[in-house]
Amino acid sequence: MGPTPRRTRRWRWASLFGATALAVTAGGALACPAGAAGANVDFATHCIPPAVSGLPPIDGTTTASVSVDNTKPKVGDTVTVTYTVVTPAAGNPTDLALPADIMTPTGKVALGGAQSGSVTVAGPKKNTPVPGKAPFPSFSMTGTFTVTKAGQITLSPGDYNIHTSYILELDTPCTVTSPPAPTSETLTATDGTPANTRAISLGSASGDPGAAVTVSGTNFTPGASVTLAGRSGTTQTADTATVTANAQGSFSGSLVVNDKTTTGVVAYEGASWSTDKGAGPAAYVVNDTTPVPPGSQKLTTTVKAGTLSMSQAGDAVALSAVDFGKGGASTGALRTVTVKDYRGGPAGWSLTGKVTDFTGPGAKIDAGKLSWTPACATKAGSPSTCKAGSAGAVGLTGATLASTPDGTVTGGEFTVDAGLSLDVPAFTPPGAYSGVLTLTLT
Repeated sequence: MGPTPRRTRRWRWASLFGATALAVTAGGALACPAGAAGANVDFATHCIPPAVSGLPPIDGTTTASVSVDNTKPKVGDTVTVTYTVVTPAAGNPTDLALPADIMTPTGKVALGGAQSGSVTVAGPKKNTPVPGKAPFPSFSMTGTFTVTKAGQITLSPGDYNIHTSYILELDTPCTVTSPPAPTSETLTATDGTPANTRAISLGSASGDPGAAVTVSGTNFTPGASVTLAGRSGTTQTADTATVTANAQGSFSGSLVVNDKTTTGVVAYEGASWSTDKGAGPAAYVVNDTTPVPPGSQKLTTTVKAGTLSMSQAGDAVALSAVDFGKGGASTGALRTVTVKDYRGGPAGWSLTGKVTDFTGPGAKIDAGKLSWTPACATKAGSPSTCKAGSAGAVGLTGATLASTPDGTVTGGEFTVDAGLSLDVPAFTPPGAYSGVLTLTLT
């Protein structure tokens, strides 16, 4: 169950994960995931056994918990919900033992407080064997929802259904007798900070000492007083001017630049520079007009900007084999990727990846089953610092492997690695499976 959720320069990495072969062995099944450790709550449940069992409805007690991956989200954030049924109210209604991996749970999580509605959750087709007349084992289901309102949001376990696929396709729906069930998890949502879309442009990229440069800005607060200032690296110079944004948040003003060390110009609202209410720096250079003394020679040189490039130590990864009937993690390591950023200037970079489904002998393993744990190292002396992406699923839509932020001066050399893990479902047909991982550097 991989997430989904991640332009100009593209390398296609044919990662033929060919050694993900399934060895045919006798053995058990993968256990159902333990789920997140939310607060356990008990609630009365009405379950209806399959009609073929001839059993009457079951009025019992379910013990369950609900947890989230972020208890302090902002409005607009996507929250992942885990609903774990610790003790189901129903069980195997027949004397016939049920084998492993034939149960597929689905359910609902009820939202309350600042946000109402429900979250649809689903679990993988995994379970331990269930003896005849025995209780169903614990299982977990996951889903997501988008936060739409600020405040406290409560989450309570809701109705769930246990679908079994063995001989017959059967359902055992269980409903909350007196909804909603007790609250198991509470999160506090806050208003999200609007993205800073302020931007500036300069009438020229250079000028003599004392020359004025035209600074134009957009998306500032209408009517706000905006400071224009020179920058020498990350330090503000003494060259400043003030303009007022019009009703559309735009302005055009003039800044006299005297400081010969100036490397850029910024504009900001408020008493001092802030990334939340500022824009820039836009590159600006003060021309050296110092006259050459008699009998002297003025020497100049040029540092040429280079390119952003990527190389990799190989184009194939053999993941470890797993056993037929057991499935589980097929692991390996990404071939080391080296990123060289010799462009100069303020732009950072982002390295992302996405993977296809793994295809094999008459079957496939979903792309969402591949996850990675990224790592990134920065070569000493590099102006930028590399940040590894978050651990998690890669999937068809992709995820970030590593990146560097924008800055006054950027660049350097970086090495990127990642641990790989493919969650192979139990009883996947034996054979070799392969998928293609595509890396994109922008």
